[in-house]
Amino acid sequence: MKISDPLANTLCDERNVYESVLPLAGAHVLELGCGKADKTRAIAQTGIASMTALEVDKIQHEKNLQITDLLKVSFRLGGAEDIPAEDNQFDIVLMFKSLHHVPPGMMDRALTEIGRVLKPGGLAYLSEPVYAGDFNDILRLFHDEKTVREAAFAAVERAVQGGMFDLVEQKFFSTPGHFDSFEQFEQHILKVTHTDHRLAPELYQAVKDKFMRHMTAQGADFINPVRVDLLRKKQTGH
Repeated sequence: MKISDPLANTLCDERNVYESVLPLAGAHVLELGCGKADKTRAIAQTGIASMTALEVDKIQHEKNLQITDLLKVSFRLGGAEDIPAEDNQFDIVLMFKSLHHVPPGMMDRALTEIGRVLKPGGLAYLSEPVYAGDFNDILRLFHDEKTVREAAFAAVERAVQGGMFDLVEQKFFSTPGHFDSFEQFEQHILKVTHTDHRLAPELYQAVKDKFMRHMTAQGADFINPVRVDLLRKKQTGH
């Protein structure tokens, strides 16, 4: 396993990736760290049998509970390290860029929990941002995730090496990112409810200056590298 692939040059929407590697039709799916439920909504339209979407941020979870048109989706409050579900319940478990948000001391437990709730032979799709690129260079000015991303990768490695999962494959690609303005960046990145980004005036200005170097008349575009670790629970179960 490797944490990144500097030679990867595929640019696509992540939906192209997960739909190509996951048997979603008729599946019972669990999403951990569903956030604003954007990917939840897309996956709910793929012919799944059912979907449970967990979010640990209470503010965002309350907003998700107001969603009424996703009839196959059940929104639950909870984190990956303590999944409120029975053993061997899901065909697929999804984490979109959320494993590194689990407290480092709880990442191994989160992988164990994923193994517990997956059916034998079930798949875990774990996508994580790669620590590289212009957008990452802006983020790390105020929220450097190098250590937690490395910890997340190490936890996945241990889960495979420990025999809980088989590694099916790794995928490396980049997704396009776009902001119409710095104000949009501020709203979507600096003012998220799950992390308190209170920037001192000097740091705020440094972040804005670095962001504005990418602004054009059409907005600011970024290419964000991503890694997917696709794991399969051992048929013998755990």
